[in-house]
Amino acid sequence: MILATVLGMAALVFCNRYLFLEPRLPLRLGRNLRTFLEFAVPGMLTAICGPILFSGETSLAATLVDPYPLAALTAVGLMLWTRRVLTTVILSMGVFYLLRWLL
Repeated sequence: MILATVLGMAALVFCNRYLFLEPRLPLRLGRNLRTFLEFAVPGMLTAICGPILFSGETSLAATLVDPYPLAALTAVGLMLWTRRVLTTVILSMGVFYLLRWLL
């Protein structure tokens, strides 16, 4: 069931992206709609990651020694410092697993 959901979501996202990115299709978005859609991805990532960050593995009580918010803060700092997505993802995952092992 989970695999079917993931594949269905992937197909839906692909079709949406294809309609807007294929240059041969006569579909054009206005400037205001394009500006509005720039906020869709950060909003979606916040909706997905927010509950994970503040619930951790047990309950909805995040503390300062919880690896989830610490790794998230590390990822934000690395992104601001390096401006490279792949570097940020790899290093923040390493920090997360190190914190899970230590804490």
